[in-house]
Amino acid sequence: MAVSFSRSQRIVLGIVQENLPDGLEPYAEIAAKAGIGEEEVLDFLRALLAQGAIRRFGASIKHQKAGYVHNAMVAWKITPETADEAGRLAARHPGVSHCYYRPSSFPDWPYELYTMVHGRTRGECERAIEEIAGLAALSEHIVLESLKELKKSSMRYFPLSEADPE
Repeated sequence: MAVSFSRSQRIVLGIVQENLPDGLEPYAEIAAKAGIGEEEVLDFLRALLAQGAIRRFGASIKHQKAGYVHNAMVAWKITPETADEAGRLAARHPGVSHCYYRPSSFPDWPYELYTMVHGRTRGECERAIEEIAGLAALSEHIVLESLKELKKSSMRYFPLSEADPE
């Protein structure tokens, strides 16, 4: 079902999908650009969260700029019966930023749980993988190291243009 947003709401969405303003009152700045009040911006974002249209709204840290320069995608061999438990255990590890279950469609690829592991050094990343491998329901895995980042950006669902037509 398509949802229709007002011009002001589209402006708010266009801004919040990017980096928030750096000022002391970012929501007031957003409100001024959208031509509405700060409370209206906050109420709109809270409503989207409550409706499940957005899952979360918050800051994210660029791990490379924070010193976490080594990362690896780790694919784990699990069974469908242990997927939930294995996913919860792996996701709990502080070195894991993403954890996904994807059933394999290929008989020669037995890996179905994927974790993105980050570390400040290769050794720190390897220790995190060893710790995760020591957890129940997880052991057999393959490490897919990142060689080069080709693209890293969030999806843009709403244009930033304030001239967006009604």
